Amino acid sequence: MTDKRPNQVPRQGVLDTMRGRLTVSCQAYPGEPLRDPRTTAQMAQAVVDGGAAAIRAQGIEDVKAVVAAVDVPVVGLWKDGTSGVFITPTLEHALAVARAGAHVVALDGTRRPRPDGRTLAQTVALLRAETDVLVMADCGSVDDARAAEDAGVDLLGTTLAGYTGERPKTDGPDLELLDALLERSSLPVVVEGRVHTPSQAAAAIERGAFSVCVGTAITHPTTITNWFAGAL
Repeated sequence: MTDKRPNQVPRQGVLDTMRGRLTVSCQAYPGEPLRDPRTTAQMAQAVVDGGAAAIRAQGIEDVKAVVAAVDVPVVGLWKDGTSGVFITPTLEHALAVARAGAHVVALDGTRRPRPDGRTLAQTVALLRAETDVLVMADCGSVDDARAAEDAGVDLLGTTLAGYTGERPKTDGPDLELLDALLERSSLPVVVEGRVHTPSQAAAAIERGAFSVCVGTAITHPTTITNWFAGAL
């Protein structure tokens, strides 16, 4: 595949840029006022100005808009559905995200059946055959991460911890899972999910996280407002 990215970050440069730093997820849910690729791109620009080293964006048009707007690595995904395997669930979804310009394709890295019948290993191999992107596996457990590493991914994420039934849903980030992954894997581990404060983000890095991805606490004003309103 010919690289069409206006935002040219070398493959190794992606990891060098993300290491030890903040990734910010810029997403809005369908039907919300901010659900627009132009708004997502502006949000991405704003958080990069604030120090974000990478952006995580969802949806093909949003990925395209963000890649064109910022000069940092973009982790792209495509959510299709609301249950089961729905984060970049098939090879076709993954290829579309890569062709939209993402430097890293994030996909469901659990051991659950995928909608197209392919295994994670088959998906990664076929994606690599057509693109030069890095692959991040959004995992929910140690066993997921072990299988994802065997499948050949480049990064592991704690994204689905507490959402697949294998681990309890923690109030904050699942740092116990982080510890277990660092003990068992040599791959970079991105802590993502329920990181609500700077101290939680710092704690994850201190424990060895490769990067910390924060979304809701930075880029979802409806939820942040609800936190404050609920406290009054």
